[in-house]
Amino acid sequence: MRLGVLTGGGDAPGLNAAIRAVVRRAQADHGEVIGVRNGWAGLVEPHQTRLIDPHEVSGILAVGGTMLGTSRVNPLKSQGSLGQVASRIGELELDALVAMGGDDTLSVAGALAAQGLPVVGVPKTMDNDLQVTEYCIGFDSAVAIVTEALDRLHTTAAAHHRVMVVEVMGRDTGWVAVMGGLAGGADMIIIPEFPVELSQIAHHLRGRRTRGRDFSIVVVAEGATVGGLADFEVAPEARDQFGHALLSRRGIGAQLAEALEGATGFETRVTVLGYTQRGGAPTAYDRIWATRVGAAAYELAVEGAFGKIPVKRGDGVAVAEIAAVVESQRRVPEDLYELAKVFY
Repeated sequence: MRLGVLTGGGDAPGLNAAIRAVVRRAQADHGEVIGVRNGWAGLVEPHQTRLIDPHEVSGILAVGGTMLGTSRVNPLKSQGSLGQVASRIGELELDALVAMGGDDTLSVAGALAAQGLPVVGVPKTMDNDLQVTEYCIGFDSAVAIVTEALDRLHTTAAAHHRVMVVEVMGRDTGWVAVMGGLAGGADMIIIPEFPVELSQIAHHLRGRRTRGRDFSIVVVAEGATVGGLADFEVAPEARDQFGHALLSRRGIGAQLAEALEGATGFETRVTVLGYTQRGGAPTAYDRIWATRVGAAAYELAVEGAFGKIPVKRGDGVAVAEIAAVVESQRRVPEDLYELAKVFY
């Protein structure tokens, strides 16, 4: 069997483990794997594919990022690009293509599968917002980074009696903020699913001071909405091909810190974790589950189960339609958010 594999969208710890799983499974069956460089760009641009020697995946289990590179190129955006991708799959004589990514990458994979092309998916997104699956590559590692950062920031916040605003990833959903905030003992968590007013946050921080708690850790997802802060306007040319704004330029953490200091008089600092949440070695959990879904994607390709994707359900791997996974975003439920508020 001759498989292609690509990784699209943002990089994430665990992608190399999934690539390794596909290559090793193919090797065991005397198949071969063609690596596609830089996501969908590698099937639109020429000379972006190569045969992966099985020896290349030795030692990459613990390495972050992706050995294949990635991009946010969207073949659905440019007229004729999807046709180019389909043609390249044929030219490369691929029996199947394994596309690893989040809702953007998988939306392209789903469109190709709907045209009858041999495509299967692998769920990857640090935002953990894909439907159906309980696991996405990179999420656990991101939460671990946030947790460690909050542990470290608690000591300096306490020493200086400060409010520390910690901005974390989360464009449309707050999974990283909620889970990292819960694990790291955040004193308030602000996420896109549940907008709050600046006055509410200030009131909460004043209440903590009244109760003798002279420092606070506020975690805010980069895409959260806080009433009372200036709106974030993005020009069309400042968006990627999937229409997403570069939220690092929004700077909600810095805006919120400045506004809170003005509203409360408490010394306030901001820490933006940014790309550190994507960097470094994957956790053991990410290594194991990336390996499991990667190997399962290979099995789906062998079975000819195109348009499918392996997903985590309970302790096992199940199979779902790619279309179902990207149909809508999985958002943080209210009961989990309310649980986090218990510990404020």
